[in-house]
Amino acid sequence: MARIEPIKYENMSDEAKAAYDEYAKKAKPNNMKMTLLHSAVAFDVMNGFHTLCNEAKKFLSELDVNLFCYAISFENDCMACSAVFKAFLDEQGVDFDTLILTPVQQVLVSFGRNVADNPHEVYEDQLEEMKEFFTDEQLVVITSLAAMMVASNIFNTVMDIGI
Repeated sequence: MARIEPIKYENMSDEAKAAYDEYAKKAKPNNMKMTLLHSAVAFDVMNGFHTLCNEAKKFLSELDVNLFCYAISFENDCMACSAVFKAFLDEQGVDFDTLILTPVQQVLVSFGRNVADNPHEVYEDQLEEMKEFFTDEQLVVITSLAAMMVASNIFNTVMDIGI
């Protein structure tokens, strides 16, 4: 059971209602979003995840982004985020456990798992491998996306957010 119940629209601040209305034009707010809307500022900051996803999709496929985020969430043992990204993969007809990853997907999944497991152990050789596929600007986007995914995992796990 969630530690903080998702907020009802009628109980939101004016700022949160405005944020909700804008978000709802693009997607249906899930339990995480509705819980974050207790604070319009927290919602805005955490919603930066979507901005980073869109930026990453300029040079990665949607499948690549979903594999990356799923690998991070699975490694972090975040049930809510893992389930969301597993559903995205299922919609794409992809079984993570049997998929033969491309070289780009291999480095993304490995990097994502390493960031989630222990960011202190992302060593120079792994970054050099990433640099074979990505520019410095792209690495900044990928690493920022990983950080936001980890932040979402932490929020969902601590708050015991359901799907």
